[in-house]
Amino acid sequence: VQLQASGGGSVQAGASLKLSCVASGMIWSTFTASRMGWYRQAPGKERELVAELTSGGKTNYQDSVKGRFTISKNNSKKTVYLQMNSLEPEDTAVYYCNIEVWSQNYWGQGTQVTVSS
Repeated sequence: VQLQASGGGSVQAGASLKLSCVASGMIWSTFTASRMGWYRQAPGKERELVAELTSGGKTNYQDSVKGRFTISKNNSKKTVYLQMNSLEPEDTAVYYCNIEVWSQNYWGQGTQVTVSS
């Protein structure tokens, strides 16, 4: 299984970005049964959970991104997304996608998001 994340970039505060993470080597039924998450790691800080989407369709967000970020998925494309609106300089980090299923944990390679004021 490989996760390919994309969509990062350098933007001004207030802008939007949409991150994508495509899962390859995973059959459709496994993808739909997965818990999915987006994490981020800023320089000098630990990796933290930003948003998660459970296999049952429930979403959870870190308090700092509630109302600004939305996690979603497209099962047919085996892709998970993170729509990020009203970006703030504090959102600057490397963003990683994560898929957890059947006690297996898979990580994408990370995509850099830089927000300037």
